[in-house]
Amino acid sequence: MEENISKSSCETVKCTSSMDSEGKRLLKVRKVQKAKKPQFKRTDCHKYKRLDSNWRIPRGLHSKKRTGYVAKGAHAQAGYGSPVLVKGLHPSGYSEVIIETVGDLVSVDANTTAVRIAAKVGARKKALIEEKAIALGIKILNPSRRE
Repeated sequence: MEENISKSSCETVKCTSSMDSEGKRLLKVRKVQKAKKPQFKRTDCHKYKRLDSNWRIPRGLHSKKRTGYVAKGAHAQAGYGSPVLVKGLHPSGYSEVIIETVGDLVSVDANTTAVRIAAKVGARKKALIEEKAIALGIKILNPSRRE
């Protein structure tokens, strides 16, 4: 499966400069795997508004989804996971850290970590955090819009 990666999908993945070639390759493999992975939905979530689509294992005695009917949807199981070296990383190859104050930026390694500014941070404080992050050379995953 890993050898059949198309050129177009590989070129769209941007990786960190400090990541080795194996890590970059695994990010590309993960992107292809996630594209093929089905959505695991809760049984009958399309029928009832009160049921969320989050995965719950089917437990019914006569459940066709539990017994494995293909037409009833995919069943979450081992084999759909990401490669261990890139599990949990952002698609850019950075690991994410949530930042709430300017002081939190001091402990961030700019080569391996990108920051996401917390949702509860206001516009004024967010601007200060962005200034400091740019000065330190840290990537921001959710920068404020400039209009």
